[in-house]
Amino acid sequence: MRARFSGFVLASLALASPALFAADRPPQDLHQVGDHWTAWDPPTPPEGAQVQVIQPGDTLWDLAAKLYKDPYLWPQLWENNRYILDAHWIYPGDPLVIGPVVAPVDQMAEGTVPSEQEIGPPEEAPTEAPIEGVQTSAEAAGSPIPLGYESDVYCTGYIDDLDKPFPYRIIGSEFESLGPNLDRGVSDVPIQGRYGSVNTARYNLTVGDIIYLDGGRQGGLSAGELYTVVSPKQEVVHPKTREVFGRYYHYTGRVRVLSVQDTTAIAEIIQACDPVLVGAALQPFEPEPVPLGRPTAMRPINYPTPAQNLADAPVILFTQDELVSLFQDHVAFIDRGSDADVTPGDVFTVYRLNRPGLPPMPIGEVAVLSVHKKSSTVRIIQSKTALFVGDPIEPK
Repeated sequence: MRARFSGFVLASLALASPALFAADRPPQDLHQVGDHWTAWDPPTPPEGAQVQVIQPGDTLWDLAAKLYKDPYLWPQLWENNRYILDAHWIYPGDPLVIGPVVAPVDQMAEGTVPSEQEIGPPEEAPTEAPIEGVQTSAEAAGSPIPLGYESDVYCTGYIDDLDKPFPYRIIGSEFESLGPNLDRGVSDVPIQGRYGSVNTARYNLTVGDIIYLDGGRQGGLSAGELYTVVSPKQEVVHPKTREVFGRYYHYTGRVRVLSVQDTTAIAEIIQACDPVLVGAALQPFEPEPVPLGRPTAMRPINYPTPAQNLADAPVILFTQDELVSLFQDHVAFIDRGSDADVTPGDVFTVYRLNRPGLPPMPIGEVAVLSVHKKSSTVRIIQSKTALFVGDPIEPK
């Protein structure tokens, strides 16, 4: 298992025009301008211009809502500040020239255009009433929030090769020899049971139960080590290619090694997401903190990505419970992983393909929680309608 954690850069995601929405990674050539770091080369604002200094958490979308009273006018704010080469990324400390505003056609009266005096200076411009479910720039500037829960990471699983090898397995439990032997064939004094031979061992194991492992000192096991219990499940068929993508491996719990012998070990179940079964595989436990993020407004439906951008795009690949309709807070898997440079904390926009000739529709967002070689675990953080396996996604 491989997981890499993306660091936070003092930048804010901002909506971009379709032509420039392909940049899914921040610029790498940050440099210091004055007292702040930026990727751009902001010029000195013209004398007498109205200027807004970018604050942490700001986006062009939110600033257009604040300054122009309409977030959909963000392209004009960008047009006034063309030193910003990619509207995805704006940097606290950079100046924004507000400039005159051209109102939408339905707001104009006989072709007139509001003046700067009518707009008012930034500090006097009233803000819009909060929209339910959408964070304001002030809220976004606060502390990051977890993009999921620990159970989303430790009680789901991953998709890997069909025959993935594992170092150890559970070969028995404490309950297999605690009950009476009701098999007449191995007892000198047969015990007559009403239903004949009965297996009295507990089948479903849980927290606190003692188990035995098929590795010991000779296999490299040591007391105190933690292992994740893994149950290989069904084959996963890719929804687009219809070819076998891999196998789903489900996490069912976690165990701690108590003591080791030459070829076996005794362990205790310390976490159980589902019943732990004898025969389950074990892999070394790797802690994965839940990534943090500052959710922002979804990409608007009137600025979709071009359909050709989704021709070879990643897709929602699989759900562990084989759900048909997915909504906010559901966990799913996508067909990209560390081999495609996906990192925990990445956010993708989910699209629904339209009929021929019409652009795709943005219908939701997913956040990456855990990354493996060829797949990633994601949590749906926004959904405008039901999402389906096979829906294409694009980095936000």
